[in-house]
Amino acid sequence: MTIENEIAMLARLPVIGQLEDEALRVLAFAADSVSFSIGDFLFKQGDLSTGGYFIDSGSVELVSDHRELKVVEAGALIGEMALIAQTRLRYSARAREPVGALRINRSLFTRILREYPGSAVKVRAAIAASLDQFARDLSALESVRS
Repeated sequence: MTIENEIAMLARLPVIGQLEDEALRVLAFAADSVSFSIGDFLFKQGDLSTGGYFIDSGSVELVSDHRELKVVEAGALIGEMALIAQTRLRYSARAREPVGALRINRSLFTRILREYPGSAVKVRAAIAASLDQFARDLSALESVRS
């Protein structure tokens, strides 16, 4: 995949897509290109997070306690919250087929937010909106249960 295609795909992601054009370009150039064979783990449940993975090609299954939770395809970002905060991973990610990905380390993402403060403001707003929606969804579930 060309760098221009990667930038265009990254721009469509909810949080990363908030970055300014130049910040997106830096991210695409500085992220590590990695590949995985069928059955390889991108990361394992219980590990400490170091960042996220943007899936360029192939598909990845998310597994928790040996049970498949979801399959993610090319164009998806796995571990979005790990870009901002270190967490213990609640699931494993395993390649279902050959996978090409960009590994985006938290330190890189943090550096980009420092260097592009306009992007940081937009990312913060996107995260706040996402958390607000999550809270509304929880409230709706609670009212259904009552």
